[in-house]
Amino acid sequence: MKQIVIQGGHKLSGTIEISGAKNSAVALVPAALLSDDIVTIDNIPNISDIDALNEILEYLGAEVVLKNKTMVINSKNIVNKEIPEAISSKLRASYYFMSALLGKYKKVEMYFPGGCSIGARPIDQTLKAFKALGATVVEDGKKYTIYAKELVGNTIYLDMPSVGATINTILAAVRATGVTIIRNAAKEPEIVNVATFLNNMGAQISGAGTSKIRIIGVDSLGKGFTEVIPDRIEAGTYIIAGALMGDNLKIDNIIPEHVESLIYKLNEIGVNYRLYDNSIVLSSTDNLKPTRVKTLGYPGFPTDLQQPLTVLLAKCNGVSVLEETIYENRFKNIDYLNKMGCNISLINNQKIKIFGPSVLVGTDVVATDLRAGACMVLAGLVASGETRITEVDHILRGYENIIDKLTSVGAKISLLDE
Repeated sequence: MKQIVIQGGHKLSGTIEISGAKNSAVALVPAALLSDDIVTIDNIPNISDIDALNEILEYLGAEVVLKNKTMVINSKNIVNKEIPEAISSKLRASYYFMSALLGKYKKVEMYFPGGCSIGARPIDQTLKAFKALGATVVEDGKKYTIYAKELVGNTIYLDMPSVGATINTILAAVRATGVTIIRNAAKEPEIVNVATFLNNMGAQISGAGTSKIRIIGVDSLGKGFTEVIPDRIEAGTYIIAGALMGDNLKIDNIIPEHVESLIYKLNEIGVNYRLYDNSIVLSSTDNLKPTRVKTLGYPGFPTDLQQPLTVLLAKCNGVSVLEETIYENRFKNIDYLNKMGCNISLINNQKIKIFGPSVLVGTDVVATDLRAGACMVLAGLVASGETRITEVDHILRGYENIIDKLTSVGAKISLLDE
């Protein structure tokens, strides 16, 4: 059983380089199947989610070469066959294959995607978009068969600005006939990254990054290249680590605009930092002030940083309030934080109060999901004594070389495989 073991209380200094964004890479890789030629994706993060996507690519018959963070994908000879649950269930992002294969072949058969258990994560908005484009959706338990004689552009209003539904609609529409308009689209930078990649292959997409995206369908897509943007969630996690335990800790290769909502909260709390064009330097400080946080779609405060931020709020002097509006089951980390010495009350399934400052003490905890796992790592870094984290595969699927990166700046952290 894999465990992460942390000896807490050590200051962090030096530089952490931010990797390519997980949430971009896991959409860019399936998007490559829409090409009829060879495509290249640079700055691919070394995480287990990419391994799971590669497994699906190779299962379909794509030729994949991954070397030095560059992935070359040749999908000229892929076979559009049923994607079994054994591989689709390994990650949520497998459902991007659903839209890519539907867009290219007008038919797809696969099982419901997997991912972290952080509440209901329906794909109703994605299916709504498929139907609006003319597809028939047949559900048989966890299996979906989706087909169309022809996909025809349409105006699609998303009931909520879902990142997944926005990307899936784009992937299905780029090779449809006519014009597709997505209204109430999500605005996340990862969507812009995907749209840019598709445009490099010959797609005609405009408005990505706004609430209205316009797609003019094309008959085919050719060669293309893109670079995965820096991971704003990884950046935010290490920024919080710097606020907690930094001694001039530099977080490099960031896009400040992408972490702006977090920077605003650092200002409110009173964190000691210096922001530069593509980096930030942080040092821990006392007398932090409490604040209120509400998760929202971009450019609001990201749900993926809500759990890591809770550790910093626990060190503030006073009562902070954190409201989660995206997922209803994203407070599984709270019991373990309280076990370590925090004083956090669950008001309801979507709101907590954090009473600080708390003194954390290391103990045995569980990474119940990816970002809860990141929260446990941060708690272990600031706690006294030893923290042991189990179910760490959740963490490893989203943070590239997290052990090496933290060790390089002074953390006493190791991965055991017993």
